[in-house]
Amino acid sequence: MPEPIRSILIVGGGTAGWMAAAALQRTLGPHAKVTLVESDDIGIVGVGEATVPPIRDFNAMIGLDEAEFMRETKATLKVAIVFKDWGHIGNRYVHPFGTFGRGPTLAEFQQTWFALRARGLAGELADYSICSRAADAGKVGDRDPDPRSPTNSLFSAYHFDAGLFARYLRKVCEGRGVQRVEGKIVQVNQRPEDGFVTGVTLEDGQVLEADLFIDCTGFRALLIEGALKAGYEDWSHWLPVNRAMAVPCASVSPLTPYTLSTAREAGWQWRIALQHRTGNGYVYCSDHLSDDAARETLLANLDGEPLAEPRPLRFVTGRRRKYWDKNVVSLGLSSGFIEPLESTSIHLVQAGIYRLLQHFPDRDFSQVNIDGYNRRLGREVELIRDFVILHYHASQRDDTPFWRQVAAMPIPDSLAERVEAFRDRALLYQVGADEYFSQGSWLAVMHGQGIVPTGPNPLYTYQDAARNAAGLNHVSDVLARTVAALPEHEAYLKARDMWSGPD
Repeated sequence: MPEPIRSILIVGGGTAGWMAAAALQRTLGPHAKVTLVESDDIGIVGVGEATVPPIRDFNAMIGLDEAEFMRETKATLKVAIVFKDWGHIGNRYVHPFGTFGRGPTLAEFQQTWFALRARGLAGELADYSICSRAADAGKVGDRDPDPRSPTNSLFSAYHFDAGLFARYLRKVCEGRGVQRVEGKIVQVNQRPEDGFVTGVTLEDGQVLEADLFIDCTGFRALLIEGALKAGYEDWSHWLPVNRAMAVPCASVSPLTPYTLSTAREAGWQWRIALQHRTGNGYVYCSDHLSDDAARETLLANLDGEPLAEPRPLRFVTGRRRKYWDKNVVSLGLSSGFIEPLESTSIHLVQAGIYRLLQHFPDRDFSQVNIDGYNRRLGREVELIRDFVILHYHASQRDDTPFWRQVAAMPIPDSLAERVEAFRDRALLYQVGADEYFSQGSWLAVMHGQGIVPTGPNPLYTYQDAARNAAGLNHVSDVLARTVAALPEHEAYLKARDMWSGPD
């Protein structure tokens, strides 16, 4: 009988490392020792402050108290991403969480809506999303699990301080028995016969050994690449932005429950409202913009006083060819990087952890199991990649060399097929159970950035237009009344003991 895993060493802390520690400790309990090694002298990237709704499931899985988590991480709620100047300068649209519409036409809402829209019998797309309406109104609320309730689609995620989140998870993990070791790694030790990692040697001579290793060393990828040479698949020909400049600024009112993404000369700028500050950053392509110019643009477009000097970051968009090799699993930046346009960085850490739990090994490390993990996670990452590329491909901007470049660049066949299917007859679909982004997400971005179908599925032109229009009007009216009754964002947090405010 195969021997079970008895010891796990997580190499590197930060958000990825401590999320892995929390999940593995919670799942394995006393059956395996979980240790994390990190050095306070090695900084973490910590740019990602925006998440997507599955983070709620993760927090519940590891047993976090939501109010405490919100206070400890200065978190706020997020119901959407608002895109400004992406389709063209002056364009604004909302990519909401949840779904569009309600009722029996839900699965093909866009077909009914386009058929009615062509006859002048339907409102704006955002009228039929409670999250779009809530974002515009600055409102948040509780999601009702009853599918008959208009708030059943009021999904939300979090904005939080990534550094505070890692610190909070560390406190939780150490309280539950995870051992933390402080130290810098100077050597990765491997079995000469097959290359499996046996341990790491620290600067002080201490050797840490384990059965399974989780590489959370960020872009350095100390184990998965430094030791095992797993390889990297570069996607910069599809996603050419390769720099970011990040800076916090003072908060301003009101507290917005959405991430704002504003297209700029050579990329885009994020704005994320937290309880104690606002996070900002400019993600850009260094072929078209200097670091100094990016810094100046970022500082010129803050809505509060900067609280620090802008911090530069460099990256190459892509993915590890093997996320898991031998007895090393990479998570977070060590596994690859997709720019944070759709707030998927932390989600991909979570996805990697879930897949690891589903494919959890014994000490034989079955190659069939490892290959299955790599194949499934790779497909999930590629689908997210395609969705992010869509934002650039669908833009009609041609005012700068950067936007002309991304308009002319080839796109993956997998994305081209979906764009043409939508343009042909408003067809939307998901590729298997592992795809994160829903039909509603694809609809929001394709329509928001100006991809116009030639017409809906012909079957929808035979429907009773008056009845369907009355149904959509009813949905719009119900959502308007529901959102009007929701509390303001800050008031909601304070009423539920989630608010700790500025330091």
